[in-house]
Amino acid sequence: MGSEREDLEIEMETLVGSSQSARKTSPIEIPHNLALSNVSISWTLSRLLERLWKSVKVVIFTVKINLLLPFGPMSIILHYLTKNHGLVFSFSLIGIAPLAERLGYATEQLAFYTGPTVGGLLNATFGNATEMIIAIYALKNGMIRVVQQSLLGSILSNMLLVLGCAFLAGGIVHCEKDQVFNKAAAVVNSGLLLMAVMGLLFPAVLHFTHSEVQYGESEVSLSRFSSCVMLVAYASYLVFQLKSHRNLYSPIDEEERQNEDDLDEVEVPELGQWEAISWLAFLTIWVSILSEYLVNAIEGASDSLNLPVSFISVILLPIVGNAAEHASAIMFAMKDKLDITLGVAIGSSTQISMFVIPFCVVVGWIMGKRMDLNFQLFETATLFITVLVVAFMLQEGTTNYFKGLMLILCYLIVAASFFVHVDPPDGR
Repeated sequence: MGSEREDLEIEMETLVGSSQSARKTSPIEIPHNLALSNVSISWTLSRLLERLWKSVKVVIFTVKINLLLPFGPMSIILHYLTKNHGLVFSFSLIGIAPLAERLGYATEQLAFYTGPTVGGLLNATFGNATEMIIAIYALKNGMIRVVQQSLLGSILSNMLLVLGCAFLAGGIVHCEKDQVFNKAAAVVNSGLLLMAVMGLLFPAVLHFTHSEVQYGESEVSLSRFSSCVMLVAYASYLVFQLKSHRNLYSPIDEEERQNEDDLDEVEVPELGQWEAISWLAFLTIWVSILSEYLVNAIEGASDSLNLPVSFISVILLPIVGNAAEHASAIMFAMKDKLDITLGVAIGSSTQISMFVIPFCVVVGWIMGKRMDLNFQLFETATLFITVLVVAFMLQEGTTNYFKGLMLILCYLIVAASFFVHVDPPDGR
C-alpha cells in the first residue's frame, strides 16, 4: 500500500509539473506569434506605401506637362464662383491636356504586358478616350453638331497634324535617308478611311439633294443602318489585324530592327500591370469630370472669346484630346519606328471613323437623340480631300521631312477654313 501511495504521489507531481510547464510555455508562444504577424503586416503596409509613392512619383512628378494639372480643379472652382464661360472653358481645356498625355503613358506601360499588336490597339483606344467622353457628354446635352465636329476634327488632327509632325521630326533626325514603313498595312487603313467617307457622304448628299423618301427621317434611318455596317466592318478589321493576318502588321526589316534594338538599352516597364490599369481607370474618371464642365462652357466660350463653335469643336478640342497620340507618334518616328507611328496616328483615325462615330450614332439612337452621319457638305468634303491627300502620301511606303511639312501646312489651311466657317441656318 505504501508503494502504491508513493507511485500515485509521483504521478500527481508529474501531472502538476507538466501543467505548470504548459502554463509557463503557452503564454510565451502566443505573444511571439502575434509579434511576427504584426511585423509582417507593418512590413506589407510599408511596402505598399513605398510602391504607391513610387507610382505617384513616376506618373505625376516626372513630367513637366503635369504642371498644368491644377488648371482642372481651378476650372471647377471658377464654374461655381464666376459665370465667365471663357475662363472655365480655357482652364478645363488646359487641365485635360496633361491627363490625355498621362492616359497615353499608362497605356504604353500596359502594352509591355499585352504585346505590341494589342498594345497598339490599346494605345489607339485610350488615346481616343478623351474624345469619346467629350462626345458622349455633348450628345447627352443634345449638342449634336459639337459631337460631329469634334470627332471630325480628331480625325483631321490625327491624319494631318499628328502624322505631319511625326514625319517632320523623324525626317529631321534621320535626314540622311527616307524612312520606310509597312505599305500593306497603310493601304488597309486607307481603304477603311475611304469606307468611312462613303458612310458620311451618302446621308449628306441625300439631305442636300432633297431626294429622301421621308424628309428628315430617311437620312437618320440610313445613318443608323450604315453605322451598324461600319461597326461590323471594324470588328472584322480587328479579327483581320489580331488573328488572321497578324504578320501583315509586323514591322518591315524585322531582323535588322531586332539587331539594332539589341544594341540599344532594353526598355523596362516603370509600372506594374495592375498599377497601369488603376491609373487608366482614375485618369479616365477625372477626364470625364472635366469634360462635363468643358462641354457646358463651349457655347458661352464661343461668345466670350469671339470664336466660331465650329473652330472650337474641330480645332481646339482635338488638339488637346490628341496630346497622347501626338507625343507618342513623334517619339516613335524619331526612333525610326514608323510602323508604330502609323499605328497610333492612322490607327486612331480609323478607330474614330469606323467605331467611335457609328457608336455615337447607336448611343444617340438609344438616348432618343437624332444623331446621324450627315456631317454637312463642308465637313464631309474636308474629310474626303484629307483622306485622299494622306493616301497619296502613304502609297510609296516611304516618308521624309518634306511630306511631314506638307501635311502640317494642309492642316493650317483646314484650321483657317473652319475659322471662317459658320453652319447654315438649317444646320443643327
